[in-house]
Amino acid sequence: MKSDIQIARSCNMKRIEEVAAKIGIPADELELYGKYMAKVPLTLIDEERVAHNRLVLVSSISPTRAGIGKTTVSIGLSMALNRIGKRSVLALREPSLGPCFGMKGGAAGGGYAQVVPMEKINLHFTGDFHAITSAHNMIAALLDNYIYQHRSEGFTLKQILWKRVLDVNDRSLRNVVTGLGAVTDGLPTQSGFDITPASEIMAALCLASNESDLRRRIENMVLGITFDNKPFKVKDLGIAGAITVLLLDAIKPNLVQTLEGTPALVHGGPFANIAHGCNSLLATKMAMSLSDYAITESGFGADLGAEKFLDIKCRKGEIHPRVTVLVATLRGLKLHGGLTEGCTREQELQALVEGFANLDKHVKNMQNFGQPVIVTLNRYGDDTDEEVQMSADHCKLLGVGFAENNVFMKGGEGAEDLARLVVETIDKHGAKDINMVYNDDDSIEEKVEKVAKKIYGARSVVFKPAAKKKLERIQAWGMERFPVCIAKTQFSFSEDPKQVGVAKNFDLTIRDFVINGGSEMIVAIAGDMMRMPGLPKVPQAEKIDIVRGQIEGLA
Repeated sequence: MKSDIQIARSCNMKRIEEVAAKIGIPADELELYGKYMAKVPLTLIDEERVAHNRLVLVSSISPTRAGIGKTTVSIGLSMALNRIGKRSVLALREPSLGPCFGMKGGAAGGGYAQVVPMEKINLHFTGDFHAITSAHNMIAALLDNYIYQHRSEGFTLKQILWKRVLDVNDRSLRNVVTGLGAVTDGLPTQSGFDITPASEIMAALCLASNESDLRRRIENMVLGITFDNKPFKVKDLGIAGAITVLLLDAIKPNLVQTLEGTPALVHGGPFANIAHGCNSLLATKMAMSLSDYAITESGFGADLGAEKFLDIKCRKGEIHPRVTVLVATLRGLKLHGGLTEGCTREQELQALVEGFANLDKHVKNMQNFGQPVIVTLNRYGDDTDEEVQMSADHCKLLGVGFAENNVFMKGGEGAEDLARLVVETIDKHGAKDINMVYNDDDSIEEKVEKVAKKIYGARSVVFKPAAKKKLERIQAWGMERFPVCIAKTQFSFSEDPKQVGVAKNFDLTIRDFVINGGSEMIVAIAGDMMRMPGLPKVPQAEKIDIVRGQIEGLA
C-alpha cells in the first residue's frame, strides 16, 4: 500500500473556492493561503443553525501508544455521510510540529481518510501555531521588561508563573535561567519552556467566542503573584490589545478538504490532558453553521477528551453532540485485556474478552452524560471475522450500536454503514441535554472528586499540601466557578499508565493546581505531566527529507 504522503499527493484536490462554494461560502469571503487553504470569517457562524445541527462527537477507548485512529475515523465518517446524501462538514485540531518531527508523526488522518494538503497542514499551515507562540513569548518579554524597568521603584513579583513556549520537542528547555550576563541583559530568573499546544493562549483561543472575548481572556491571564498574594495579570501590563493584534488571523478557522473533497475546518490544538484537547469552539460552531451533520473529535480516550469536551467546551459554548462514537481497535482491546507476547490463539481471544471491560466503562460514562453511544471498530488487515463478530455481539449485549469501518483502506466508502447508523441513532433519540458531571457552584474539590469517582472509578481523591494551598488561592481569587481540567495519563483511568483495562481500588492523587485565568479552567495535576516533551532515540525527523523537489517521510 502507498504511504500516507503518497496517497495525499495523488489526490486531485479541488481549489478551495470550489470546496467553499459547496457549503455556501462566497469566494470573496475567503482569505486565500495558496490554492487549497483559506481563512474564513467569524461572521459565517449562525447560532440558529448551530442549535439545530446534528453534532457528532468522536472519541475512543483508552488509547495504545500507537493511538486508536480517531482522526482517521472522524474524516472517514464525514466523507461517508456526504456519500450517503447527507450534508457534513468536519472540524479537527491542527497538528503540532513537535510530535510531527518527534515520535507520533503528523495528525492529518491516514490512508484514504486524510485532510489535504497534508504536507502544509502538518508543517507551517496558515501560521496559527507560530502566531500563538509569538503572542505567548511577547507577553513573557513584556513582563520581563516591566519588572526590569520598574525595579528602581521597588516593584517585583513574589512568583513568576508565565514561562515561554516553542513548538518543538526539546527536553533541554524544560528548565532554564534567563537574564544572565550584564546588568542590562535583564534580571536572572529561573524559567522554562512549554510546547506551544500547552500555552494558555492556545486553550483560550480555542474557547473564545469572538475577538472581544479573546481579548478579555488574554487580559485575565495570570502572569505572577504579588507580595500581597494578588494575581498579576496581563491587564496590569496594559498590553492585551497588542497581544490580540498578533492573533487576529489565528482566531479565524482554516478551511481545507478531505481526499474526497469534504470541507474540513482545521483549527487550534490544545493538549488533551493539561488542557481540554479539542479544536476551537469557533471552528466547531462554523462547521455546525454550514452543515446538517458536523463531525468533531476530542483528544485521547473518552475519560479525558470526551469528558472535557462535554464538561468544559459544551458547558461554555452552549453546544451539545447528538451522539458519541467510540472508536476501538482489536489491538487496543486485547492490550487492555492483558495480551502478552507469544500467547496462544485461545489466550488472545480471552484477552479480547477481558479487554471489553475498558470499552464498557467508556460506554457507561458517555451514557451517564445522556449520550447515545455507537461503537465503531477501526479494522486492521490482520483482524479476523471471528474477533469482529465477538465485538459486535458484545455491543449488542450492551445495547449500543456497532459498525466496523475500514476508512484507512477505503476512505468514505469504508464508513458508510457507520454513517447510516449515526443518522438512524440521531433520528431515534433526538436532542437531549447533557448531564454534566458537576455543577458550576460545586467547589473545586467537589468537581475533581466527581470526575475522579464518576468517570475514572477512583476510590477517593488525595490532595497534596501544594494542591491544598492552591485551593485557598483559587477561592481567594474568586475562581471556584471555573470548570476543572484533570491532567493525567491517557493510557489508564488511573494516574498510573501501567494500570490498563479498568483500574480498580485506586486513589487519585492531585499534586498541584494550575490556575488558568484566561482560558477559565482550573487544571488539576494528577501524576507526572510533561508540558515539554522530549525526542525519542530515533525521531521521525530522521525520516523526513526533500527528494527531487517533494517532501518525503511525513507520516
